[in-house]
Amino acid sequence: MSELVTLEEVENHVLLMTLNRPEAANALSSALLDEISESVSEIENRKDIRAVLITGRGNKAFCAGADLKERAGMSDEDVIKTVEKIGDTVRLIEQIPVPTIAVINGVAFGGGLELALACDLRIMSTSTKVGLTETSLAIIPGAGGTQRLARLIGVGKAKAMIYSARPVEAERALSLGLVEFIHEPQFLLQEAKDFACTIGRNGPIALRQAKKAINYGIETDLTTGLEFERLCYQKTIPTKDRSEGLEAFKEKRKPVYKGE
Repeated sequence: MSELVTLEEVENHVLLMTLNRPEAANALSSALLDEISESVSEIENRKDIRAVLITGRGNKAFCAGADLKERAGMSDEDVIKTVEKIGDTVRLIEQIPVPTIAVINGVAFGGGLELALACDLRIMSTSTKVGLTETSLAIIPGAGGTQRLARLIGVGKAKAMIYSARPVEAERALSLGLVEFIHEPQFLLQEAKDFACTIGRNGPIALRQAKKAINYGIETDLTTGLEFERLCYQKTIPTKDRSEGLEAFKEKRKPVYKGE
């Protein structure tokens, strides 16, 4: 793999994925999308990983969205295929079985914000902006933005953002529920790493089952969701990790989980 995407071990069980096209505002070229897909496959094949951070290289852009220079010479059919490829890649991010955190260190517009929306959590720099700006280009969000944003912040607020194409600053993003945390830029990455490491010290089977229960349950009715939660809970009961957690609690020590 070349260096369009890098994977770095932050601590045991925690990975940092970095989009590495700072000269192009980390825009989603076809090659970058391919490498994101390869990185996701690598993550999914590693049973030791419990949390994943995703960010962009540099301090100007998390991801500016689609690579419009690459798109300039495309036919209409090619554009449609490219947007589908972005959507498919974003979906791969969403399907990573462990908790994922978008570390929004710079602007996240269009497909860049759509990628962040596919993560479980978003942590944002106070010095940047995010937005679904597609209607200003006479198109609409096509990689999940109309669906994920509405589910995250509510239909009315999502419509206001998408119809106006106006980016929002960090404080506004936080108040909308678009991001979970904001930090000053000089502290952003370390705060994100610390939070991810806190997650990574918890029971790995429990983390995967919790993500599964939340993501499935939110898309269905409460009765069905509660039943699915019960099934996910049952998966944690016969594990060695659960026994280790109880023993560690009794012995007043930190548990050592192995994902078994």
